[in-house]
Amino acid sequence: MANPSTPSAQPRLLLGCIADDFTGATDLANNLVRAGMRVVQAIGVPDGPLGADVDAVVVALKSRTIAPAEAVAQSLDALRWLQAQGAQQVYFKYCSTFDSTPQGNIGPVTEALMDALQCDFTIATPAFPDNKRTVFKGYLFAGDVLLNESGMQNHPLTPMTDPNLVRVLQAQCQRKVGLIDHAVVARGAQAIEERIAQLKAEGVSIAVVDAVSNDDLLRMGPALAKLPLLTAGSGVAIGLPANFGLAPSSQASALPPAGGKQAVVSGSCSLATNRQVQDFVQRGGAAMAIDPLRIAQGADVAAEVLSWATPLLDKGPVLVYSTAEAGAVKSVQGQLGAEQAGAMVERTVAAIARGLVERGVHQLVVAGGETSGACVQALGIAQMQIGPQIDPGVPWCHARSDAAPASGLHIALKSGNFGSDDFFTKAFLVLG
Repeated sequence: MANPSTPSAQPRLLLGCIADDFTGATDLANNLVRAGMRVVQAIGVPDGPLGADVDAVVVALKSRTIAPAEAVAQSLDALRWLQAQGAQQVYFKYCSTFDSTPQGNIGPVTEALMDALQCDFTIATPAFPDNKRTVFKGYLFAGDVLLNESGMQNHPLTPMTDPNLVRVLQAQCQRKVGLIDHAVVARGAQAIEERIAQLKAEGVSIAVVDAVSNDDLLRMGPALAKLPLLTAGSGVAIGLPANFGLAPSSQASALPPAGGKQAVVSGSCSLATNRQVQDFVQRGGAAMAIDPLRIAQGADVAAEVLSWATPLLDKGPVLVYSTAEAGAVKSVQGQLGAEQAGAMVERTVAAIARGLVERGVHQLVVAGGETSGACVQALGIAQMQIGPQIDPGVPWCHARSDAAPASGLHIALKSGNFGSDDFFTKAFLVLG
């Protein structure tokens, strides 16, 4: 893999990214665009060569919660495609809450990519200070509390009960995991490079890196320029475009004009999304909740929702949600099983999203990582152009869909934990 700063006689893809879910992919792409890169997000590994003149591509997989072996296989497929496009550096993106299980998939995918790239060292940090995700002494904080006190301990698929990232990652890895702490990061790129050399001499192959501010991420950027592989949340991305001589530009986020009706579909059960649903309802927005038990009983919930929504769409955005508090989620999982309950709701929300687009919704917000993956696939979206930021980590995108007219649709994929309380209202104001 070439050094990112190595000149090339022919234009080459500067940065090739692999994201383990769809909202995480747009989160990463958003930070790259804000820092000056032109970015396309591919939904899954493309069948053919890159057809766009861009600086970076983010390949969005739905691999966070699948079996580790399958996550590795999909990630390696994405790597091979990115290498074929001439990617000069590879970035494996995971969630800023580092959510995974003791089996993976962060560790196994990281090590498989290292093997494929013949890479003897990489970093790992989910830090994203703009969204209050910080790492200090190797511990991950969500806001003012440790990760395991933030609500993530109740995540229905990947509960996080240990905030020590070195310990969490070491349990998933064969290679030795170490730490580059804040005292080193604060001294700048040279100190980070020296610490990397020291860790390598000690047999460490992967280092968790502290970051409590954007300044830390920007100090980190130059020190990472020569690494073939980076693994991180989206925060590290803000310091990378400068390594390629790029600077922020409004042109990087330009999208076609928006039109059509507006809707929100939400499958996330995070605390942030619960607040966003409540805010939308309290403002008088038209909203309808989905009952998973009725889906399990065979009711055509998607048809019922679309019948309810159709006459309301001309009056403003509508919200359809399966969002619920942790206790309610556990109750449903207890009756149906966690995997079955989640998959059943995802299929229903995805069918609703497609039905809404077919009924003229061309500005669509989707909340939840797994939900976003299901909706994008149901809409037949292959690529998305990344546009302006709504809130940290969440941009508007433009995409073609076989359910939409030739002009396409604007879509925002929101990670469950991201966004201000008024996100569902504010999002549509950003498009104007």
